Amino acid sequence: MSVATNSPALIRELTDRTAAVVGGWIPGATVDGVEPLTGGTSSLTYVAALAGVPAGYERVVLKVAPPGLAPVRNRDVLRQARLMAALAGQPGVRVPKVLFCDAGAPPEIQPFVAMELVRGECVEPVLVPRGTLTPGDVRGRALDAARMLAALHRVDPARTALAAEPVVTLTGEIDRWTRAFGTVSDDLRTGHEVVAERLHATVPAAMTPVFTHGDYRLGNTLCADSSVTSVIDWEIWSRGDPRVDMTWLTFFTDEARHPASLSDEPTGMPGRAELVDVYEESRGEPLRDLPWFEALTKYKESAATALLIKRGRKTGQLNTMHRRMLPALPELLDEALELLG
Repeated sequence: MSVATNSPALIRELTDRTAAVVGGWIPGATVDGVEPLTGGTSSLTYVAALAGVPAGYERVVLKVAPPGLAPVRNRDVLRQARLMAALAGQPGVRVPKVLFCDAGAPPEIQPFVAMELVRGECVEPVLVPRGTLTPGDVRGRALDAARMLAALHRVDPARTALAAEPVVTLTGEIDRWTRAFGTVSDDLRTGHEVVAERLHATVPAAMTPVFTHGDYRLGNTLCADSSVTSVIDWEIWSRGDPRVDMTWLTFFTDEARHPASLSDEPTGMPGRAELVDVYEESRGEPLRDLPWFEALTKYKESAATALLIKRGRKTGQLNTMHRRMLPALPELLDEALELLG
């Protein structure tokens, strides 16, 4: 379902609802206006201009579940807010501060979350033209991201309000993306069954479950110069195996040769081994069986991209990246099989 984020009715409703609840956060606060902000595909993102609030909060981010759809899974913005609230103040982890929420009355009136507006740029180095970022900034950001990932995985879910959150097992992770393949056309999923069977047959021993981001990479962070200022886009977070996040991060290094990369020229990204070393040193725990998780990453990337292409075809918005990725889907599956032996 495609939703126009600049719909006058939607913005008017959101403005009125924000005005109705902002006073519960800061008594006397008012709303001067709401405008769309570029965001993800599973929720709508806006900026609200506020008055009568502390310095630094004159503009806040509103994340809204898309109208007409049940706010579940990756559209559950309140669940994302609960995770960010649990991570607030955790050593080494930086996420936007959750300010206030409104549960709405879905699906007609969708929930929204208000968060601080964190300054920084959101750029995935391998997916933008070379020269967009300096190699030094890319390297610094990637190493900072690896350390922050270790800090995220050091958080003990049992000591948070989300202790009862169910654990996604490695088998469940495979099945999740297998179900995704089941929703796309045949040309987007050829050969996935063999990879799924091989993944199931070779599942390694699981590590202690942690909070995982699910799409952890520089493109889902805000950065300034050579540092990460915040981790964003928590749509598919879960409690699961930390290696799922680590191999997703290393999939966006130069040496991984991501199929959507615009160039073979180096970006400044550290290599896989260095990122793993920095993570292990920061966390104090080794990561074993990474080739299996690299295979899972390729399986996941193929499935996730197939979903994007399906959506692009349906809405008539198939973009250049989708077309570039189309022939890579079976190649990713072949590479996964090779990693699995």
